[in-house]
Amino acid sequence: MATCTGWQDAKDRLKKIREEQRRCSDEVVELWEDILWDFSYKLGSEEWIIYEQVCIAACDCGRQGVALHCLGLLQTQFPNSLRVRYLEGLIAESSADYGRALDLYNTILKEEETNSLVRKRKVAIFREQNKIVKAIEELNHYLQQYMSDFEAWLELCDLYLHEMDYSKAAFCLEELLLANPYNHILHQKYAEIKYTQGGTENMELSRKYFAQSLKLNPNNMRSLFGFYLSASCLAQKGATGKTKKDNAEYAKAAWKKINEKYQMSSIDETESKTELLALQGMLESLQV
Repeated sequence: MATCTGWQDAKDRLKKIREEQRRCSDEVVELWEDILWDFSYKLGSEEWIIYEQVCIAACDCGRQGVALHCLGLLQTQFPNSLRVRYLEGLIAESSADYGRALDLYNTILKEEETNSLVRKRKVAIFREQNKIVKAIEELNHYLQQYMSDFEAWLELCDLYLHEMDYSKAAFCLEELLLANPYNHILHQKYAEIKYTQGGTENMELSRKYFAQSLKLNPNNMRSLFGFYLSASCLAQKGATGKTKKDNAEYAKAAWKKINEKYQMSSIDETESKTELLALQGMLESLQV
């Protein structure tokens, strides 16, 4: 936590956290309780935005008393505000009163159907309750309105993976790759899904996307392992003739690169050889 010598420093620190869009919940609550609580009458034009900031931070930290105090002040000042009602929903959610939180969020959506924050909170509640199908339905409805939301597509992909619906998870990543073609992690994740689906066609796609991930980031060890496994699988089971020979060469080159990486990162040569032998046995057992 940054050292604040007085209420002005604490106020400036909270403003900086807001401008940088950082959470820092513990620090926000601590600054409020230790300094600003006694000087709330000096907050001026930032008084209400600070109450909101502290209320959200208190919800994160499970500090119901602080959150309710700020909420009460905001409700008195803004009795019909949807923004304040949203905070009320957050407090209910933080105390695991999901039914009340959903009721509050639904009333907000009746008046403001395009409220993206509320729709995301509903998805979070369904996921917390392990109602994955409902979470998927809500998130699909959200993405019909906000198709460019990167994090929402990633979340939907994870939800489909949880349900082992790999084709739909792959579709989510295809949407992300269209918008972010130079993100090596997305290429890696798409390749992993295709590897999991299995079959010659999916395995070839998997190898290609692992290769693209490595092209974008040569230090991505996860993609290097994936490239080795997919090429090895194609060399053993999924291809014939020249294609089989090519994949055998790809796997050989990948294994050589893995050896080099381990030797560079290991100080003890004997330890490095032991690790590589263990790794080789593990990779062989992973062949599809």
